[in-house]
Amino acid sequence: MTTFTLPTLITRQEARNIFLSTAPEYRDVQGLLRKTYIVSDDGRTVGGIYFWKSRPEAEAMYTESWRQFVREKYGTEPTVTYFESPVVVDNQSHQILGDE
Repeated sequence: MTTFTLPTLITRQEARNIFLSTAPEYRDVQGLLRKTYIVSDDGRTVGGIYFWKSRPEAEAMYTESWRQFVREKYGTEPTVTYFESPVVVDNQSHQILGDE
């Protein structure tokens, strides 16, 4: 998960427009299964929830170049937090998947 605390508040629509401008950059990224953009209710924090095939593939994304892109785009320093997911409830496939 990445988060950025913005220097100024933005609306949901402003966030949507920014996210749509950067979304193509994440197509075909090695190991990235899905990215969900997020914006807080107060418009102060934005970021993304990323689903990766592996931790090394995730770590390969968050380079100094990526951090510079974030600083230029959002005017703030990004925070990257890693989580493991040992169990997934998938209501589309009606499955509970466990880390085996």
